[in-house]
Amino acid sequence: MITLEIAGRQVQAEPGQTILEAAESAGIHIPTLCNLKGLSPRGACRICLVEVTTWRGKLVPSCATSVEEGMKVVAHSARLRELRRTILELLFAERNHICAVCVSNGSCELQDLACELGMDHVRYPYRFPGLNMDASHGKYVVDHNRCVLCGRCVRACSEVEGAMTWGFSRRGVDTLVATDVGSPWVDSKTCTECGKCVEACPTGALLDKRTSVAEQEKDPEVLSQVTERRPRV
Repeated sequence: MITLEIAGRQVQAEPGQTILEAAESAGIHIPTLCNLKGLSPRGACRICLVEVTTWRGKLVPSCATSVEEGMKVVAHSARLRELRRTILELLFAERNHICAVCVSNGSCELQDLACELGMDHVRYPYRFPGLNMDASHGKYVVDHNRCVLCGRCVRACSEVEGAMTWGFSRRGVDTLVATDVGSPWVDSKTCTECGKCVEACPTGALLDKRTSVAEQEKDPEVLSQVTERRPRV
């Protein structure tokens, strides 16, 4: 076992564990958005930034950084709170997140983070991009206006379902999640209609057509449950 310090507490962790996993095992909360149990870490959102004092105060994503013996980690500080809030505000400003008319209103991880970090307004100009929705699928909809590009749908589809339907198209600020390299969802030759991507989505970007405003409740833990039930080889 490895001994390290997180948030002023001595913590035991197994070699290969991430800082986030070690913190969660010790009951230390670190906010995150792109990370989801059952999926590989990506460090895409940077909400889970922590400061490693033994690395000269280097900022690292806790979900994608392995623990080391003697490591000292600052998980909560005024600096980290301000950085996390800034990242969150930029996520809101990048797309068109209007909670009042969202199917996931009241059951949204992005919304929960805004409450946790005390984000009552956004200090940056909204981009208001003209993004489309793809409602061609018989059961589901993808609304790019509410996507935060966390990649959880991509990883759920490839790592848990094995369908490889979802991926990323375009680059930079124009990046979108896409099915089968940009074809309409209804034309996908790989989609199994399992719904794992919808359950993995932390916002209202992927939704069930049967839900209306504030009606959608997701169960992202189903992905880790599916993985754990599978036989080991």
